[in-house]
Amino acid sequence: KGTDAGSYAMELKPEDFTNISKNFSDVEFVIVDGTLEISKRTVTLTSATESKVYDGNPLTNDEVFVSGDGFAEGEGATYSVTGTITEVGETANAFTYTLNDGTKADNYEISKVEGTLKVTELTAKVTVTITEHSGTEKYDGTEKTVAGYDVKISNPLYKESYFTFSGNDKVTGTDAGTYAMELKPADFTNISNNFSDVEFVIVDGTLEISKRSV
Repeated sequence: KGTDAGSYAMELKPEDFTNISKNFSDVEFVIVDGTLEISKRTVTLTSATESKVYDGNPLTNDEVFVSGDGFAEGEGATYSVTGTITEVGETANAFTYTLNDGTKADNYEISKVEGTLKVTELTAKVTVTITEHSGTEKYDGTEKTVAGYDVKISNPLYKESYFTFSGNDKVTGTDAGTYAMELKPADFTNISNNFSDVEFVIVDGTLEISKRSV
């Protein structure tokens, strides 16, 4: 008999047997060995696979599924799942396990399979409105300047740090007249992989230098 996985020999011996018949004077007992073989249980531990569209929050799933023969009744393991992802991409749903008290590793063939956590890009359009600064001045013979712009974004998940600016957001003038800043949507570039459809809209601003009345 045995409990743990392994090979157990019965180990009978010839001297365990005694001839009690007076009709035979020469009786030989020969033992052919037999064994009890208790095989290991196969257990596959698989962490969860999950995906979602980018929403700015981490994607996690701490479920671990047990398959194969599974653990014997009253035995098992505890799990620590550490897989997480926030930005667009995919990563393994990493985890570790610890066998419970009374669960012997030698009785199992345990395989670990890590699931996949995947975040896909947000396909809904994001509109970034760029409003050029404006200013009014009275002509006095010196150069006047208006610089900068304001940003308004339709989706709060999208941040100003997610785009770059390569234009010139300054307009200057000396003589009386109207000077346009003339920013273009092409001056702005989305650099975030989390958003696939980002539109830049320009609201024009001007420098107005008024004439002097003499």
